[in-house]
Order: sequence, then structure tokens, then C-alpha cells
Amino acid sequence: MRVEKADLRREAGQRTRDGLQTAALELIAQRGQEGVTLREITDRAGANVAAVSYHFGSLKKLCDAAIEHALERYLDDKIRELDSLSPTATLHEVAVAFARPMMRALSAGGQDLAVMRTVARVGIDPPQGWDRLDDKFDRSRRGAVRVLAPNLPGVDEEELIFRTRCAAGLLNWLALAPIGTELAALSAEQIERQLVPVVAGAFRGDTPTGH
Repeated sequence: MRVEKADLRREAGQRTRDGLQTAALELIAQRGQEGVTLREITDRAGANVAAVSYHFGSLKKLCDAAIEHALERYLDDKIRELDSLSPTATLHEVAVAFARPMMRALSAGGQDLAVMRTVARVGIDPPQGWDRLDDKFDRSRRGAVRVLAPNLPGVDEEELIFRTRCAAGLLNWLALAPIGTELAALSAEQIERQLVPVVAGAFRGDTPTGH
């Protein structure tokens, strides 16, 4: 009986923690971290102020945890997409898998895109203390390299990793720049048609021709 009660308390605590992170992320995505109050978060999550102190310690730590968790989910999505590719995947297929989490957010718009913009900001330069995500950044790059290498013989691993980092930076910039808003107004098919060749070009190392 004691074990069951302890399990129920842990589950309830995890639900409260998850609810606070979700509420914080939604509000941060709407108006930035500086515009969010503790009361707004707890009201949205249906929790009390003491729960924030218990689970996170402070409003700032809650907001940091919410953004970090969202970035982790984004990296997990990208890793899954890349891991699902066969070793014989084409360059186009690699670009689609690499860009799909961002394309999905652009296509959905609204809250999904707002959250992705928040993720993109921290993805460009993760704060100190988020070292635990280093492995997932590395896994996403190496997942891309695994399927890029057969498509780009003669390009060494260091160069391929550099190109994947450039492609990731391009996607983050698109989420934040006005052109991202323009893309979000298109259909999912149009977004893919516009974006995938650009990502594939970054992988391929295309350079402009002419003068």
C-alpha cells in the first residue's frame, strides 16, 4: 500500500512538473521570457506557486527547464527522423528528414511555430549548463553524417559535420527571420518544395556560379 501511494505521489508530482513546463513554454513562446509571470504560469497549469519552488526553485529555473525540454524534444525528433533512414537514402531524403521537424512547425503555424522560434533562439547558442544536450547535438550530426557520407564520396567527416551545423543554423534562422513567416503561409507541400533543395544544397556544398 505504501509503495502504491508513493507511486501515485510521484505520478502526480510529474504531472504537475510537466504541466508547469508546458504552461511556461506556451507563455514564453507568446511574448518572451521577460514577459512571463509566475502567477500566469501557475494559473494556466492549475498549480500553486509553492509547486514552482518545490519542483524548480525559481521562475527563471522553470523557464530555463521548459525551453531546454523543448529543445531536447526537437533534437529527439531530428534524431528519430535521421535514424529511420536506410544507408542508401538519397541526398534529397536526408534533407527531408533533417528539415522535417522544422517544416512540421512551419506548416502547423500558431503555437507550434511560436515554440519552434523559442527553440531556434536557444539552439543557435545554448546557455552554459545545458551540457547534457551536447550528446544529442552530436547524435543528430552523426546521424546525418551516416547517410550523407555515401552520397558525398570524397568529403571527409569533419567537413560533413560542418555542413550539417550550417544546415541546422539555416533552419534556425528561417524560423526567426521574416522569410519564415512567409514560408508558414504556404502549404506543407510548398514548404517542402522550397526548403528541401536549400538544405540539400548546404549538405552538397553548392557554391554560386557566374559572377
